[in-house]
Amino acid sequence: MDFYGGPVHPTPPFNAPAARRLREALGMAPGHVAYGLAAQYGLRISAETVIAWERGLATPGERELTALAGVLWCAPGELLAAAATLREHRMTRDLTVDDLARQLGMTGASYLRMEETGRWRGNEKQSAALCRALGLTAAQFLTATGRDEELAELLSSAVTTRWQAYVRPVAKVVPLDRALIQNVLEQLHTDYQALMVSTLSWSSTGQERSGSTGDAGRAFLARVVEQFWRTAGV
Repeated sequence: MDFYGGPVHPTPPFNAPAARRLREALGMAPGHVAYGLAAQYGLRISAETVIAWERGLATPGERELTALAGVLWCAPGELLAAAATLREHRMTRDLTVDDLARQLGMTGASYLRMEETGRWRGNEKQSAALCRALGLTAAQFLTATGRDEELAELLSSAVTTRWQAYVRPVAKVVPLDRALIQNVLEQLHTDYQALMVSTLSWSSTGQERSGSTGDAGRAFLARVVEQFWRTAGV
């Protein structure tokens, strides 16, 4: 259990080669790292455990990761692989739950619930603040907040029906300027309709339209989302 009574999370993706590279650049042996963890942070970690971390045979927990970064004179983010979840992005920025929650104008408990479930419930202002605090692109925001599938469904409906009806719903999901979203949806709709009329290349036999199932439907959704980000230029 954590401070707020929530479940203990899996550790973030640890970059084992980076840990070894940073240690060697400082001229330290695994035993030196173990000593630093004990002397500076009170962690009883053996040299063998440090070696196991560097070989990918074990993974440090959140507290251990922060301490290891301190011993290796680096930011915690330098010891992580590419972040995907809200928690991983927060740790990459070396922010505590309360630090980030204050920047978003919410309580730590409220933010933590969203981080734990991977479902973002903040308003548009808080979403923009989250992107600034964690340095997220719009696409990273969607993935970290678990909204990729929701966006795909909205976009598939927008290109196959009346795009105007989806400007507001998409704006609630994607932290982009509403005028930009409007222009992108209009362009996507125009492109899709033109292709449908001329070559049917987006929908071949009609099996890839919104609401279809199977590989064809998933491929259609993936292409619409990819085209959305490309057209938006973000």
